Amino acid sequence: MAERIVIERLEFYGRCGVTEEERRKPQLIVVDLELDAAVEAAAVSDRLSETIDYAQVAERIVALSTSLTCQLLETLAEQLVGMLFAEFPADRVRIWIRKVHAPLAMVAGSVGIRFERTRAAHQSTHQALSAAPFLIQQLARLPKGHILDVAAGRGRNALYLLAQGSQVEAIDRDTDALSALEAAAGRQRLSGLTTRVLDLEASADHPPSLGHECYDAIVVFFYLHRPLFPVIIDALKPNGILLYETFTIDNYFRHQHPRRWEFCLAQNELLRLTSPLRVLHYDEGEHDGGHGSGPCYTARLVAQKTGPETSP
Repeated sequence: MAERIVIERLEFYGRCGVTEEERRKPQLIVVDLELDAAVEAAAVSDRLSETIDYAQVAERIVALSTSLTCQLLETLAEQLVGMLFAEFPADRVRIWIRKVHAPLAMVAGSVGIRFERTRAAHQSTHQALSAAPFLIQQLARLPKGHILDVAAGRGRNALYLLAQGSQVEAIDRDTDALSALEAAAGRQRLSGLTTRVLDLEASADHPPSLGHECYDAIVVFFYLHRPLFPVIIDALKPNGILLYETFTIDNYFRHQHPRRWEFCLAQNELLRLTSPLRVLHYDEGEHDGGHGSGPCYTARLVAQKTGPETSP
């Protein structure tokens, strides 16, 4: 039978707020939690190991929450729900997170967010966060050094690389996405991540520098800004590896995605854009992009910047 494990009014001080002032000063946060789980075995055996230990749940909620700094309670709730499904055998999570002392003069009570999610719905929602299949296939070609993830988004590839032992710098213009990536890395206890908010297209013809010969590898997935290629190549160390995959014009004609054809590569265009590099692998065609939306037409490249130690 599915029963409900309940934890009421779990209290801790966390850094969550829209303004920098709110985040700087810890605020009292209260969590009410319900976990649906099968407990019949524990009911018969009287063994804690056969059910969910609410003491461990409480400890993990406090540990994770106090390690995060975020703008929204929604972000905190999302990270807690993910942790609960990852670490405990719950089938459904209901959570209410609130600030007891609302930072609004006109609110006398608390303000908060309620989440309810099943394990199946959570897995479906987060399936798109798995690493790109091409990255997994080509992992052996990447050095476990300093890797740059360009237009990283919520970090599905950055998290995978961190788990393999790499030091990863993730750049994106979306502050919330990078905050979610940092939280996910913390929840998974992954070290070696740095993030940087950067708009690569702020100046259409003059992209920002990514540094000179700074990275052992650079990965770019489903992002295309043609003026950026010389900058990417300059940022690679000698013998550094570029791993790149994005849509070709075939995907635009067949699936009308992306919405503008300029966001797609022409046939063999990726080879021209990376012509200073030595090509180790290249193909175009229908591939699994790993977004959970079916196959798409992409160009995929692995290329190396030549250097004094490159083998002939």
